[in-house]
Amino acid sequence: MKKFILGTAMAVMMSTAAHAETIGVSMALFDDNFLTVLRNGMQDYAKTIDGVELQVEDAQNDVAKQQSQIQNFIAAGVDAIIVNPVDTDATAAMSKIAEDAGIPLVYVNREPVNIDTLPEKQAFVASDERESGTLQTQEVCKLLGGKGKAVVMMGELSNQAARMRTKDIHDVIETDSCKGIEIVEEQTANWSRTQGSDLMTNWLSAGIEFDAVIANNDEMAIGAIQALKASGRSMDSVVIAGIDATQDALAALAAGDLDVTVFQNAAGQGKGSVDAALKLAKGESIDKKVYIPFELVTKDNLADYQAKN
Repeated sequence: MKKFILGTAMAVMMSTAAHAETIGVSMALFDDNFLTVLRNGMQDYAKTIDGVELQVEDAQNDVAKQQSQIQNFIAAGVDAIIVNPVDTDATAAMSKIAEDAGIPLVYVNREPVNIDTLPEKQAFVASDERESGTLQTQEVCKLLGGKGKAVVMMGELSNQAARMRTKDIHDVIETDSCKGIEIVEEQTANWSRTQGSDLMTNWLSAGIEFDAVIANNDEMAIGAIQALKASGRSMDSVVIAGIDATQDALAALAAGDLDVTVFQNAAGQGKGSVDAALKLAKGESIDKKVYIPFELVTKDNLADYQAKN
C-alpha cells in the first residue's frame, strides 16, 4: 500500500512538473506608468495559474539589450517569450531568433513591423491603434466646435503606436466636420511627462498660440498641463487630450485639468499576452492579432467609467 501511495504521489509530482510553463518576458522599460500596469497585469494573472512562472526583464529602452534578453531566455529553455518591443522596427530580427529556436513569441502592446508576416507560433496582443487617436481627436474636435489651433505631442517615433496615433489625428482633422482645426506644431516628447512639460514650455516661450493639446499618451498630456499651469494659463482656455486612462490621468480629469483620455486596457493586454503565450506553448493555434477595445473617457462619463472599472 505504501509503495502504491508513494508511486501515485510521484506520478502526480511528475505530471505537475510536466505541465509547468516558464515564460520569459522582456519589457521595453520598467520606468513607465502604462507599461508598469501592463507588467503587473501579466504577473498578477500568472499568479492565478498553477505551474506558470514569469521571468521578467527590463530592456531599459535598449534594442541590443532586448535582443540579448530574448537569446538568454532561449538558452534558459523557456516555453514561450513575451516581448514589449523597444523599437517596433527591430521585431523582424527578434521573430527570426525565436523562430530559429522553435520558441513561441508573443508581442504585446506595441505592434511589430512584421505584423503581417509573423512566423508560425507568433502573435500580437494589443489594442487597435486606429481607434485610440481617432476617438481622442474626434472628441477634441467636438469640444473645439470643429475649429481652432492644435499642437501635437508625439511618442517615440520608433514606436508604431506613436506613428499610428499621429496619423489618426491627421485623418480626423481632414474630415469635413473637423477641417477647421489647424495643427500649428507637432513634435515628439518620447512618451515622457518631463519631456512633455519641457516641450510645452518651449512652445509657450516661442509664443505659439493654440486652443488644444493632443498628446499620444497621458504622460505627455500631464507634462503639458504642468507647464501650462506654471505659466499661469487657465485650464478652461485649452483642451487637453491624452491616451491610456492612467490613474494620474483620471485624477487630472476629475480635477478639471485634462479633458479627454482613451482607456487602453493595459492589464487586459497583459492577461491576453500570457494566455496567448501559454496556448502557443501547448501547440494550440490562435489568431495572429488579438485586439482589446479602447474606450473614450471624458469629464462627462468619468463617474460611470470608474464605477465599472
